[in-house]
Amino acid sequence: MEGLRKIDWYIAKKFIVTFFLSMLLIIVIVIIFDLSEKIDYFVKNEAPLKAIIFDYYCNYLPYLVNMFASLFVFITVIFFTSRMASNSEIIAILSCGVSFHRMMVPYLCTAALIALLSLGLNLYVIPRSNVTRVEFESQYTKRHNTYNLRDIHYQTSPGQFVYIESFSRWNNTAYRFTIEDMEGHRLKRKVSAESAVWDTLMDGWHLRKVMVRDYTSGLKDRVRYREQIDTVIDLKIKDLFNNEKTVETLPIRELNELIAKQRMRGDANIMYATIEKQRRLTMPFSALILTIIGVSLSARRRRGGIGWNIGIGIALAFSYIFFLRVSEMFVYTDTLPPGIAMWLPNLLFAIVAAFLYRRACK
Repeated sequence: MEGLRKIDWYIAKKFIVTFFLSMLLIIVIVIIFDLSEKIDYFVKNEAPLKAIIFDYYCNYLPYLVNMFASLFVFITVIFFTSRMASNSEIIAILSCGVSFHRMMVPYLCTAALIALLSLGLNLYVIPRSNVTRVEFESQYTKRHNTYNLRDIHYQTSPGQFVYIESFSRWNNTAYRFTIEDMEGHRLKRKVSAESAVWDTLMDGWHLRKVMVRDYTSGLKDRVRYREQIDTVIDLKIKDLFNNEKTVETLPIRELNELIAKQRMRGDANIMYATIEKQRRLTMPFSALILTIIGVSLSARRRRGGIGWNIGIGIALAFSYIFFLRVSEMFVYTDTLPPGIAMWLPNLLFAIVAAFLYRRACK
């Protein structure tokens, strides 16, 4: 029993040390490439050095590293397990009567620990740090430029529908703004305005050149015209721009609330929120699957040595990223629901893991 504990600690220590060293190396590479790509924008927009370091990179690197933590786990397992196999350590462990299943315990426990840490960061910590990062990007990089929206349909609350023909981000004005109040399947009231300007202080809309029509059960409807009307409805200006950057800043509770609200409204931007939620759940879980694949591939001593195993590992890592991106496209094209599409790569690689594991046990 004491010998097994020493083996467990030995494998877990190698796992953790190699994992964090590989992450440190990736951080340096990411800083170099990202800085070379954005340095022109930093100089052009006069971004302060303090803001670049603390507001951007201190918040961007945890996000990026955590996003690919499971892949770092995979490459780590491939690397140090291949070295153990090359030094005949795996053979020595199995020769002592330790089964392959038992040898997997420290691997899976360490991978589970990293996965839980990654899950906690994904759900609660990193979204809050992304707030500062996204604000920095909107101010000092070329992203989030002014743009217009067209043909917007929302259900702001049960029975109330809003239509906007076009919206200008430049002056925060909606054109051909319509509010319809329904009672069952009958249209009860319709408010039509040529334009609606968002007022931050009022947290509502200034409607201009307004026609209000109250529908009755008889033949006569009540029609009124107003030059201007102020209204407060459950539609804020930020609701029009909930995209992939917005959802990155929301903790899991607020993200679930946004998904529920967008589903009720029939908002097409719901795909960004649902993809983000499923991504936060699937990526940590994939660490366990990729760990099983990594050990199954690297436990045997190969003629090509460590380089051959690392090459296979990198190829599988890139194929996982490829399948993850393809699965996102299934959501954007409305081919598959997010819950199925985002878990599909894990399902495929779980099948591969089961096959390789059974083969390695033999």
